[in-house]
Amino acid sequence: MKKTVVIGATDNPGRYAYLAAHMLQDYGHEFVPVGIKKGAVGGKEILDLRQKPAIDEVDTVTLYIGPQNQPEWYEYILGLKPKRIIFNPGTENFELEKRARKQNIETLEACTLVMLRSNQF
Repeated sequence: MKKTVVIGATDNPGRYAYLAAHMLQDYGHEFVPVGIKKGAVGGKEILDLRQKPAIDEVDTVTLYIGPQNQPEWYEYILGLKPKRIIFNPGTENFELEKRARKQNIETLEACTLVMLRSNQF
């Protein structure tokens, strides 16, 4: 299945990033939660985004941080060398999308939850 890095991961069950992590798990996809808040989601410890953890063989990055908070993480996100980046609603960012496409990374303005439910992930 597709190893997916959830950037903006949280242990708050009221957040879409939390739901996405659990749904990825339910659909059999390996996921790596990365965020700035400590905690765990889906039985996995949330890795500290500020430490820019190395993660190998990333298929997908799914973003749950707003565009105003993304610039300091551009190099980290692109450095993960994902095959694609999903910009969930509210995370759309033309600048990052343009940079990703220059590195032949597919960009999607989509919803991870909907993609999973509709077998488009």
